[in-house]
Amino acid sequence: MNKNSEKFTLAGGAGQMEGLIDLPAGEPRGVALVAHPHPLYGGTMDNKVAVTLMRTFVGLGYVVARINFRGVGASEGVHDRGHGETDDMGLLYQHMTGKYPGLPVVLSGFSFGTYVQSQLGKRLAEAGTPAERLVLVGTAAKKWELAEVPADTILIHGENDDTIPLQDVFDWARPQDIPVLVIPGADHFFHRKLGHIKTWVTALWKSGQKDASEAA
Repeated sequence: MNKNSEKFTLAGGAGQMEGLIDLPAGEPRGVALVAHPHPLYGGTMDNKVAVTLMRTFVGLGYVVARINFRGVGASEGVHDRGHGETDDMGLLYQHMTGKYPGLPVVLSGFSFGTYVQSQLGKRLAEAGTPAERLVLVGTAAKKWELAEVPADTILIHGENDDTIPLQDVFDWARPQDIPVLVIPGADHFFHRKLGHIKTWVTALWKSGQKDASEAA
């Protein structure tokens, strides 16, 4: 935890959830919610990929919120196969949009967290309050029934991922016509390749801002 981090607790569907909010240097331009990998395999909000996503979005000017899923750390409850975890992430969304009304919200996740964020993204879109964008790393294609995601979703995957094979991600993304950014030599946890996540998300974000200003 750094000096710009704030611990918090939030009532979830199975009891209290613990979380962290990380603040950017200046006024926030948005809110980013980061979801961690599978809780039954050691996933926590302090997972190195989740932390990399947090630092990336803080650097882009976002307030970033993370929670430990049910049964992880001080969060109460037991693993609910993604259903309860999606509900809890929805409660985090409500909490953060209440604290920062009017700001756009980004949904980002790693591995199991990509399932949670795809499902929450679908719920928000159906409610008429779509996320600004989804950023999914190590997308859990075929392992979990991910919802369809918007065309501008950023998908980042490791070339040598043996937990979620790259071909599975291509097969899932192809019908949606969504590009997949492949990091050469990266495994599932992006060992020695974490910097590429920050580099590419930052570059794509700034490119998107430039395109939007040119269109205006």
